[in-house]
Amino acid sequence: MIVILLAIVGATLGWRIAAKRDGNRLDKLQYAAALMLGFSVIGLFITLFIDILI
Repeated sequence: MIVILLAIVGATLGWRIAAKRDGNRLDKLQYAAALMLGFSVIGLFITLFIDILI
């Protein structure tokens, strides 16, 4: 669940950053995809860390 939540947060944040910089649709998609992947990896490590502790 953490990975999915952070993927959605990353995609939304990437879209908003590109929109703030006046990017076109492809810029927004690229930022959304890049941040979605980055946040998903962070969520994966958080999930593994929690799983190891419990």
